[in-house]
Amino acid sequence: MASIKEQNRNQIPDSKEDTASSPDTSSVIEQSSAINEKALLRRLDLKLLPPLTLLYLLSFLDRSNVGNARIEGLTEDVNMTGNEYLTGLTLYFIGYVLFEIPCNIILKRTSPRMWLPTLTLVWGIIATLMGVVTNYSGYLSSRFFLGVAESGLFPGVVFYLSMWYKRNEQHYRVALFFSAASLAGAFGGILAWGIAHMRGIGGYNGWRWIFIIEGLLTVVVAVVSYFFVYNYPATAEFLSPEEREYINFRLKTDNDATRDESFSWPNVIKAVKDPKVWLYGLGFHTMSLPLYTLSLFLPTIIKDLGYAAAQAQLMTVPPYAVAFVLTISFAVFSERTHRRAPYIIGSTSIAVVGYIILLSQNRAGVSYFGTILAAAGIYPATAIVLAWPANNVSGQTKRATANAMQISIGNLGAVLGTQLYRTESTPRYFLGHGFALGYLVVNTVIVCILWLVLKKENEKKAAERESKGLGIIGEVGDTDGDFLGDEDPRWVFQL
Repeated sequence: MASIKEQNRNQIPDSKEDTASSPDTSSVIEQSSAINEKALLRRLDLKLLPPLTLLYLLSFLDRSNVGNARIEGLTEDVNMTGNEYLTGLTLYFIGYVLFEIPCNIILKRTSPRMWLPTLTLVWGIIATLMGVVTNYSGYLSSRFFLGVAESGLFPGVVFYLSMWYKRNEQHYRVALFFSAASLAGAFGGILAWGIAHMRGIGGYNGWRWIFIIEGLLTVVVAVVSYFFVYNYPATAEFLSPEEREYINFRLKTDNDATRDESFSWPNVIKAVKDPKVWLYGLGFHTMSLPLYTLSLFLPTIIKDLGYAAAQAQLMTVPPYAVAFVLTISFAVFSERTHRRAPYIIGSTSIAVVGYIILLSQNRAGVSYFGTILAAAGIYPATAIVLAWPANNVSGQTKRATANAMQISIGNLGAVLGTQLYRTESTPRYFLGHGFALGYLVVNTVIVCILWLVLKKENEKKAAERESKGLGIIGEVGDTDGDFLGDEDPRWVFQL
């Protein structure tokens, strides 16, 4: 039998080679009796999720710590106005949007172990250099290239996880991974509070040390992560040959992860032409504006309620802590019920209440409670929205493209959001809060439309299966032969 090591060492296992070398279905079923599936999944989680989650935590920390740096003197030391500061935030997302799809194409052509840590290393260096900028042009260029470097991580990891887990297992893992964003907000406030006390060391103000220390931490983690990020199941060193065969069997009867699909531009075009992919993108677009405006401006919003800068740094922790708990909780219930849309709508509704409070109240304590509700609703909904296309889009290149398109379309909302919390609108920020509220309401509409579209397509597929005597992928068939991706009648969309 051909060795597993003779398979593609960087990319997805060659299914033709698998077909020749793998045992038949009955043999795999016999082997699986000796494999504890739950224990295997726990081991996958422990091997795959911690390094990826840490990378994303650092990514979100390095992009959002500019909000902490602002209230520690960034704008004054770099001699820029509040609105010029906003331009730097905008440039970050322009770089992010422009390079997301190319980054996922590079991932498909290379390997996770090479590409993801390299991205982290590059943005860690850029984040560190932000601590030594001395003028406005340096601030703008560093923000733009930080966005370019970070653009490939999230869509790349979502695609990567889809190559390891069955469809109904992916959402919970993506949500765990995304929960690092809320943890980054909580840690960011504590770290910024502590690091800001270093002002004067080396002749640097406290905000510079925020960038330098957090950036250097990212560089160190990036170097170490080359040894802890794995490629795909066929070459993962921690798996036995029997476990590789079993994972291959699980995926083969559930999705397209084991198929030999090389990169092709026609499959990219398939994603671009699919209306559902655009709806997934709009679903994130209507979440990204409130998500990023909250993460970038929360320290400023709290400070403008009348709190001192140091106190405001610490007060950013509770909203993110609540968001973290609810993100995990919603993910668990969504996974158990195999439903996405109802949980997105329910979570978004919590955030809507939060922004209504922010718009209608001027009492500091009540408004602060509004920020907690806003974070508590935004983060769980965003996690589910981002996992949705990974569950539903089939065809590896199409899914990689769809994931990147969703983030690109979504982050256009962030581009707009960075210009809404302007200095002249302080302290109530009616424009920014109003846009966030409106976007959340539109998100509910988009999710309802997508829910209806997917439901109708499932009904159409069910009728076709009945007429042709077909079964559902994961129940009676697999993705061998003439499988048509998510257009195949055996493929059922998750609602």
